[in-house]
Amino acid sequence: MQFQSLWAATAPELESFANRALPARADVVIIGGGYTGLSAALQLAKLGAHVTVLERETLGWGASSRNGGMALTGHKHGVGEMLQTFGAAKTHDLWDASLAALECVATLVQTENIDCDFARRGHFEAAYKPKHMEYLRAAHELLEREFAYPTRIVPKSELRNELDTQFYHGGLVDERSAGLHPAKYARGLARAAQRAGADLHDGVAAEALEKNGRGFTVKTARGSIQAQNVFAATNGYTSRATPQLHKRIIPIGSYIIATEPLDPQLARQLIPHNRMIFDTKNFLYYFRRSPDDRIVFGGRAAFFPEKPGTVSESAEILRKGMLQIFPQIENVPTAYAWGGTLGFTFDIFPHAGEMDGLYYAMGYAGHGVALATYLGQQFANRLAGKTWHNPFEGMTFPTNPLYWGKPWFLPFAALYYRFMDWLY
Repeated sequence: MQFQSLWAATAPELESFANRALPARADVVIIGGGYTGLSAALQLAKLGAHVTVLERETLGWGASSRNGGMALTGHKHGVGEMLQTFGAAKTHDLWDASLAALECVATLVQTENIDCDFARRGHFEAAYKPKHMEYLRAAHELLEREFAYPTRIVPKSELRNELDTQFYHGGLVDERSAGLHPAKYARGLARAAQRAGADLHDGVAAEALEKNGRGFTVKTARGSIQAQNVFAATNGYTSRATPQLHKRIIPIGSYIIATEPLDPQLARQLIPHNRMIFDTKNFLYYFRRSPDDRIVFGGRAAFFPEKPGTVSESAEILRKGMLQIFPQIENVPTAYAWGGTLGFTFDIFPHAGEMDGLYYAMGYAGHGVALATYLGQQFANRLAGKTWHNPFEGMTFPTNPLYWGKPWFLPFAALYYRFMDWLY
């Protein structure tokens, strides 16, 4: 078993952007070289802006190249919860934006010729308990009645049409979601941004921002850049360079394993329609077939961001969970195990807007493949003075007076969510 991402190991190498001379000035400095930042850089460069991307590690290094590769409709909260929180008009806006985000990815893949195994296979939300089917039926009826959006309920008697398992109790199919190879996609965005003229930099972190009459001075270990605007696109890796955001983003670990390639016939038997799968637990599992017919299986095996020992411990937990669902692959070894850090917020909604002159988009809570791409593009349009749309504009971005960026409360949150999974 290799302790590295399957995706990074199977994507063409991206050239290094390290040790390049920093500009003295830029129209926009983007902090963070993941989906959000690269999408924004690509669009800004196409619109003629002088845009510089600063990435502390390497482009796409974070969750953008280590996630499950699921471009999903919707948000972490279901439409029923959003209706209760926001009312009909705002919920429709949020829902429609999730669909637009998915189309944004599809369009970029096509127009920029990004070879990333993008395919619309749909997703299947699997009911962990029999009573979870009531929630899924309610969501199905609500989407059809209020949003004219089609989904399909799969009872347990027909489960094997979607999953060859008896672990779950049915589920809900949404045909519009897609899968992709996340590292190929991230590196494809980087190449597209470079072709468009964006100034990309690896291995250089924004260490501090100093506001002045001309915008911001962005300070790094290798010098400073005067920027008219700064866009923070750091999500789960938000640092003290932006303290007003650091205390609002909770870094949460998510871990994934990938098996050796399966016999293609067995792979098709396990997940017949090659859908993106996730279940209804709080400590959820998410899984899929990879383009080369491995089972890629992830979940919140531990809440803490990656650190020594956590990946190997999480790999054991995830393998046990995978074999509960698919005992048929007990003799198939685990080939890869890795972790990444997601950005959650206190209300578990994404947040995007402007604070103290600083623009930001983050907090995707596991739904970032499509939303990050979309919001990056929309903020590029905004900064360039073009037509833009941000469904999260004006939402209060909550924090906690006892939180300053170190998630000391995660063990308690883990216990709470495990209890909720047992209880409900």
